[in-house]
Amino acid sequence: MSKVLQICTHSGSFHADEALAVYMLRLLPRFRYAKLVRSRNQLDWEASDVVVDVSGKYDAVKYFDHHQREFSTTFNEKYKTKLSSAGLVYKHFGREIISTVIALDETNAEDKVKLDYLYDKIYSDFIEAVDANDNGIDMYENKDSLTPRFKDKNFTIAGMISNLNPSWESDATDHDFDRQFEIASNLIGDAFFKYLTYMGNSFLKAKQYVIDAFKTRYEVDSSGKILLLPRFIPWKEHLFNVEEENNANGEILYVLFPDSNSNWRIAAVPLSSTSFDSRKKLPEPWRGLRDEELSKATGIDGCVFIHAAGFIGGTSSKDGALQLAKMALN
Repeated sequence: MSKVLQICTHSGSFHADEALAVYMLRLLPRFRYAKLVRSRNQLDWEASDVVVDVSGKYDAVKYFDHHQREFSTTFNEKYKTKLSSAGLVYKHFGREIISTVIALDETNAEDKVKLDYLYDKIYSDFIEAVDANDNGIDMYENKDSLTPRFKDKNFTIAGMISNLNPSWESDATDHDFDRQFEIASNLIGDAFFKYLTYMGNSFLKAKQYVIDAFKTRYEVDSSGKILLLPRFIPWKEHLFNVEEENNANGEILYVLFPDSNSNWRIAAVPLSSTSFDSRKKLPEPWRGLRDEELSKATGIDGCVFIHAAGFIGGTSSKDGALQLAKMALN
């Protein structure tokens, strides 16, 4: 019978970073059934196979703590956020975790491209906010800054983790803290797992739709500025990547796709994947109009709406959406 491996983190109050670090380790086959010990006793550290967020050591093999005075490790030279135990575990085991969950083979050239992308993307969109939160790093460098240091859209869970700690009034025992830690680890771990599987199994597949639409854009309109998608997909980030890969930054102005109600949408391409400001908004005279009023203003039958901010609109047909887009270009 093979040895049962042991993961160790500190006892007492817990935080999001070690809760996620433990969960990520358990995604690896060799740690799936590992025993978890929560202790500040050096003998327990020495008896464990991996130690996270405690011990005052970081050797990238067994010890993954970030509390040392001299510690300043970041994910790579691209990032400035100091790592927490979650970032340390992800930095050294992240590629293996992704390969295990998404079933990617790093020796396969196509899989390696996907793995490289996911490894950085998952850190940027999920793990970095955990690191920043645990290290007390504000999202903005100063009160006048408009540029965030990191993304936090997937990290509104930190307070939930903190609130899972037993109350100071409860005279909680180590057993009480350990029980709540397992709940916390599963809570943040499930969020991480769902995001990872979505990115690896769904989000990446959407890129091919954008690639195909980009190749045929001149068949849609001679300007080459309109992209026609056969179905709704998460297209924004992929479009920016495809444009960059083809030295066509900023060329696409409108994207057309069917919605869930059998209507069609016309979306103005944003300045960035998270911006509501657009490269070329839909014409101001159309904004805020609906149905017959909009059809009358545009001369196109079957119009449904144009948002007051001019970043999206709808029609009852693909042909109507394409007509709107061509008119909007001019």
